[in-house]
Amino acid sequence: MNVKPDFSKNANQALTAPAFLSVWDMHAYYGESYIVQGISFNVHEGEILALLGRNGAGKTSTLRSIARTGSPQVTRGEIWLDHKPLHSMTSYEAATSGLGLVPEDRRIIPGLTVEENLQLAQIAPPIGWSIGRLYELFPRLGERRKQEGVTLSGGEQQMLAIARALARDIKVLLLDEPYEGLAPVIVDEIEKTLIHIKEQGMTTILVEQNAVRALQLADRAIILDTGTIVFDGTAAEVLENADLRAEYLAI
Repeated sequence: MNVKPDFSKNANQALTAPAFLSVWDMHAYYGESYIVQGISFNVHEGEILALLGRNGAGKTSTLRSIARTGSPQVTRGEIWLDHKPLHSMTSYEAATSGLGLVPEDRRIIPGLTVEENLQLAQIAPPIGWSIGRLYELFPRLGERRKQEGVTLSGGEQQMLAIARALARDIKVLLLDEPYEGLAPVIVDEIEKTLIHIKEQGMTTILVEQNAVRALQLADRAIILDTGTIVFDGTAAEVLENADLRAEYLAI
């Protein structure tokens, strides 16, 4: 009898390894729909983790659960960031404790310029990167600082959304589909940015349908299938395992 290898638990799994961010037995629902089904994993400080899976696998729901958005509703489990219990916090409290969520729709504020979007992010502590430093990271934003944020191109809006997160003093950057709808040259720019902020010590969780690009960037990967973890290991392992990619990522 052929038995499938279990890739879902290894030395990175939350029960067996120390971590900067730990998710323990997390369950979450949209109404009666059981979407996150008891997952546990670690993210280590300074690494990029790719959270992958087919459409409907629970990737965005997992990200939103960690960020304590309230939708989906987390009914059980623990989330720890740098020894702080995020699971007992509101989304605002989790954000002030170091989570920076960049949602898929970016949520650039209409009527505000690029610079005003960044200034608004720093209206209260904790304050992160200075606006000048953010313009060094994203020169295009500096060139368009007086332009209304919602009139930027899609790639520039993504840069602004990431910059706005970094304007806060965050410990973990949560990115939901940052490459969605962007030209390859813009994806290249964003990847270079993510590598740069990793070199500054930033920890990142990346949800992305472009699995190959995400795997080429990431240190580690977690693959979800119907709300459960089916793989937790290095990104290189996924790139080297054609059967795993075909079954769970369709690539």
